[in-house]
Amino acid sequence: MMKGALLVLALLVTRELIFETSEAEACLLFYGVFGTVSFGSEILLNTTLDLVYATDEEKAALGKIQDCYNEAGLTDKLLDLQLMASISFSTDCIKHSVSSVVNSIF
Repeated sequence: MMKGALLVLALLVTRELIFETSEAEACLLFYGVFGTVSFGSEILLNTTLDLVYATDEEKAALGKIQDCYNEAGLTDKLLDLQLMASISFSTDCIKHSVSSVVNSIF
């Protein structure tokens, strides 16, 4: 249940951020927020969300996801980290990133 909710939230957040920022900025913001959610510190999460001008409702929603992470334990956090790494370093993702950089240069 937690992973499905996180995936939907991640897709919504990155889709929204891509329209308002460049892809490179959106990726950095996504990984920053994902990292602070999985880290487990509410203060750190709110500080990170302040950087993107998140509303109180968005902070509360991500806080609930962070609570799920804290309840799940270290093993589940490590499994999610492994999943994120496998996606980020997949051939398709790397090709897309390289083509985005090349397109932005030209």
